[in-house]
Amino acid sequence: MKNQLSAWMLLVMVVALVGVSEAQTSDKTMGGTPAVLPSGLGEAVDRDLMAIRDATARFKSTKAAEAAGYKQVTGCVEHQPAGAMGYHFQNNDLLDTTLDLGHPEVLVYEKMPDGSFQLNGVEFLVPISAWKSSEPPRIMGQALTKADSIGFWFLHVWTWKPSPSGLFAPWNHDVKCLETSSMSH
Repeated sequence: MKNQLSAWMLLVMVVALVGVSEAQTSDKTMGGTPAVLPSGLGEAVDRDLMAIRDATARFKSTKAAEAAGYKQVTGCVEHQPAGAMGYHFQNNDLLDTTLDLGHPEVLVYEKMPDGSFQLNGVEFLVPISAWKSSEPPRIMGQALTKADSIGFWFLHVWTWKPSPSGLFAPWNHDVKCLETSSMSH
């Protein structure tokens, strides 16, 4: 009985250690964000997500984003009960018909209670006036949404903070606006 108990405890310890090792490996290979990656949408989407994360990791601070040409263009955008988007920092030099994983037109931040900003995702934009095709622009296998009210085709990608509504959902229930804004897409 004592040998069976010892064998059982050894097995439990081995399983626990393997689980910890796999979790650490997953965190390293997935950038420490297992809630965002894997996306569950396939290897191609996960590769694209990693490309966006690699390209935007340097913009964790809004100062770095501003130094690279991104300017704050909105307050905190929310549309309850759907959720919020956050603060949009847009690089107008990127506004054209080209969509590039390494150069998203917008970085989306959330203001934290301490006043700092947290990078939550990106938004790809194409000006409606520049897009001549009858088909919507596409990136990551997704068609952008036309928003006549703001003059853009757009697609959000929650690359740093998962959205319960989905990776490409415009609104994220987990994003909070400390100051309310009535802007919406």
